[in-house]
Amino acid sequence: MRASAASVVSTLVAVIGQSLIAGAVPASSSVDPCAKIAGLEFAPPADALACLTSFPFNETLRQNVLDVVSKVFDFYTFEDYYLEPVPVFEQPAVYIRSELARINSTSYDSDYAFNKDLFDMVNSLNDGHTGWYPFCYWGTFQNLLPAPVISLEVNGVQNVYVVPNLVDVVNSLGANYTSHFESIGFDWQRLAGALVLEIGGMDAYDYADYVADTVTGNYIDHGVRINSVFSSYEINEDNEFQQRFGDIAGPLFPDQENLTMTLIPVGSTSPETVTIPFLAIADTYPFTDASSYWANNCAANNETNGVDYRTTEGKTESARTYARANLMKSSARAAFPSQLVPDLPMVNGSSGQIKNFLLDDNTTAVMFVGSFDPDDYNGFQNDVVSAVTQFKEAGATRLIVDLTNNGGGYVCLGEFLHAYLAGSSFGFPGYSTAVRANTLAQKIVAADIMLNNTEEVAFYAPDNWAFTNDTIMPNTYNYITPDVNSTIDGALYSESQRFYDVCTPWNVELPVDPPFDLNNVVIVGNADCASTCAQFSTLMYERHNTRVAVFGGKPGEVMQYKGESVGILS
Repeated sequence: MRASAASVVSTLVAVIGQSLIAGAVPASSSVDPCAKIAGLEFAPPADALACLTSFPFNETLRQNVLDVVSKVFDFYTFEDYYLEPVPVFEQPAVYIRSELARINSTSYDSDYAFNKDLFDMVNSLNDGHTGWYPFCYWGTFQNLLPAPVISLEVNGVQNVYVVPNLVDVVNSLGANYTSHFESIGFDWQRLAGALVLEIGGMDAYDYADYVADTVTGNYIDHGVRINSVFSSYEINEDNEFQQRFGDIAGPLFPDQENLTMTLIPVGSTSPETVTIPFLAIADTYPFTDASSYWANNCAANNETNGVDYRTTEGKTESARTYARANLMKSSARAAFPSQLVPDLPMVNGSSGQIKNFLLDDNTTAVMFVGSFDPDDYNGFQNDVVSAVTQFKEAGATRLIVDLTNNGGGYVCLGEFLHAYLAGSSFGFPGYSTAVRANTLAQKIVAADIMLNNTEEVAFYAPDNWAFTNDTIMPNTYNYITPDVNSTIDGALYSESQRFYDVCTPWNVELPVDPPFDLNNVVIVGNADCASTCAQFSTLMYERHNTRVAVFGGKPGEVMQYKGESVGILS
């Protein structure tokens, strides 16, 4: 289900800024472009874009949005880190305030153009927890190319290929998708497994670089973003295996009608250039025309503008709300072909976001952790215990943890998995953290203390955090004043005291000693591993020297995984 207001999500403070204007008038036209595609599951990109760009630019909306965005960036922890480029990550400098000023003075032809420019600017930070998500347009009509690509090694040489399982992947989208290509006489099936030499007139890997730099976002390192442009497997929100189209074949906006590839089909030796059409998949609230599209998908309302957690109506639960660090990704997926799903019987604890297998050697266990953001927080812990217990009973002595396309989630569950594998004798399983100590944040903490707000209703409430001895702060403790100052890229930076997330007590009992010799634990994946996932794997690497193997990517490119350089395995 789509949300219906745009938001900025800022690292650490998890503040959501929302557009507060309730409506806008679609551009007058004798033909309503939104009515043309209303009710369609798939739409030609040109038709989808005509609908999205039909809403006129509105100066009041711009000022409202930029006011919210600017104020949320006041909380942004990493703003000063972007004042200089970071060559090791191929990250350019981004002058956030200058860019906001530019956007404030630019003339736009439509509301879409304004929001797309703001999206692109924030996306250029390549920080998965900082994004402008204009749900009026973000992924509402996502382009899908009937030729997802992947980087594969064949006969010792790595190249780009159209996915070999193309027919299964595309057919899983249904007849409404495939019939469109039949109606225009485009034979996409013959592209399965084709060797791709060029994309968009560029060398295939150079085009992957281009998409990684201009489209992907989410990860600071260019090498990690490369893996997001290709098709790959994952576990979806329904706890099922699925296949991502990747950012080359599944861009979020319908602003490309086709993509040209020079390729050599299977069974041929001659290159040919093929123009492959996109078709956009609709993911919107129902609409019949432009007015209802705006009302149902764009306009803010009482629900999108939030609730007061201090009131009875605002409270949803009395249990602690644990911090989460996960990506908002809307890349299209398809059902994973059944013949590619592991045919080994699953071990206990595999009904949720973890899939557990015991290899045929009966000594190697595999734990595929698809996410740290399960529907059942305590159930995740129980699943780990169930799986490890059965692994040990079966005689397993080695463990492979697969983190491919792990979208992150509850920070505490990342710390839990490390704590369980390391054993309770190791000590505190996570990192300390801090919040940016700007004037408004200091006032919020002081107000929370004065009003006796607890963690149930306020993010900044002292009892939402623990001292570095892992005891919860009393609600009278001001952890942000006095602030701690430092200089970053020539700018004065102020933050709170260091503190811990409140994660303990766990729902299960930890083993005293590691259940597996940590020398026999390895982590594998495609490095598309969001914050909590990266925190877990980095903790394992830094504190236990756990081996981390990253597959895919661009040949010869060093991948900076969470600040650590790791090799790429094909």
